[in-house]
Amino acid sequence: MEKKNLLVIGESYNTFQKDSTDILANYFNNVFMFVKYNPITEISRYISIPSLDPFSLKSKIDLTNKPSNLNVISTPIFYASLDSQYKKIGEKLYDRVDKIIIKKNINFDMIHSHFTWPCGYVGMKLKEKYNVPFIVTAHGYDIYLLPFKDKDWTEKIRSVLNSADCIITVSKRNLECIKKLNVNTNVRVLPNGFKSDLFYMRNSIECRNTLNLPLDRKIILSIGNLSEIKGHKYLIETMQEISKHRKDILCIIVGAGPLDKNLRKQIIAAKLQNYVKLVGGKPHTEIPFWISACDLFVLPSLNEGNPTVLVECLGCGKPFIGTKVGGIPEIITSDDYGYLVEPSNAHDLTKSIEMALNKNWDEEKIVNYAEQYRWENITKQIQHIYCQLLPDEGVVTEQHMYISDLAL
Repeated sequence: MEKKNLLVIGESYNTFQKDSTDILANYFNNVFMFVKYNPITEISRYISIPSLDPFSLKSKIDLTNKPSNLNVISTPIFYASLDSQYKKIGEKLYDRVDKIIIKKNINFDMIHSHFTWPCGYVGMKLKEKYNVPFIVTAHGYDIYLLPFKDKDWTEKIRSVLNSADCIITVSKRNLECIKKLNVNTNVRVLPNGFKSDLFYMRNSIECRNTLNLPLDRKIILSIGNLSEIKGHKYLIETMQEISKHRKDILCIIVGAGPLDKNLRKQIIAAKLQNYVKLVGGKPHTEIPFWISACDLFVLPSLNEGNPTVLVECLGCGKPFIGTKVGGIPEIITSDDYGYLVEPSNAHDLTKSIEMALNKNWDEEKIVNYAEQYRWENITKQIQHIYCQLLPDEGVVTEQHMYISDLAL
């Protein structure tokens, strides 16, 4: 495919969308990645508004080590955070993307959209106009929540999925949601991956010294946007209980978002200032140091697709405590890698964290298990899908077929 051009429509050029696209760029002549953003969020550049930070352009685009043949195109779309407004941005985003394509005379042979809406809708419309193959990846809320909000949303998402030449989704639970929509398109379940050159075992003491973290505490780490769906309030409730009989613990929550003030109030009300710290959002390149500095990782989400931070955590050799939602149970298949708890259940979470704090974890075993989730392995399977949709690139090799059939 080295003579072909790929067009990517995404919500961000950061973390999992960036990591996979960077590797896939090796197989193409040029890659053009459109990144949707709302200019309203740029207010956070001048006024501190934590709820807008994760959605600002500086948070959405990370040009670190960007491949030279990859062109990132920021695409502004004004809209209010209302369901009625969100339903309309598909057409707005398509108009903006298509105008840029025409103006810049962008040629492309394939479209890959991340998230079914609105990026998937844009991919569908571009396929209709330019008659090229279209792939959509259904990640999380865009497939387990959005299509089931009302009949209008059902039809919108179903149309996108049926127009695709292939659907990729990140968990078997997401696949069950797709089946409910009576979609005819072929679906491949491929989990998110991690960058093995960034997420690997590091010296914990050195990482703590780098981050000015105490050496005499058991550190519990959580990373994610500070939103309701991430369930951080249950983690704070858990810390209130554990701190009654353990004074050697410290819970660090990395992330920004709309619940920042509420969570800080909860911490103060519970008198947990010495046991729970909100440290704000951190650059993706800094995240491996936070993970390596911790003793265990906790993600108390109420729902998920397949969180990238899960495999990043395992890649660093750290045990993972997560809820029985989305694709998490498909990866934490053994107590050797972590524990699973019921969502919205602080009591269940407390028991699992206490067990994890008292267990001697085999970090080497965790790292070896995580090898299958390296982006290098996942993107080979995506490349195989690309090859199937661009048959003029040559015969699909036996190696491609083997990689395609790997069960991750």
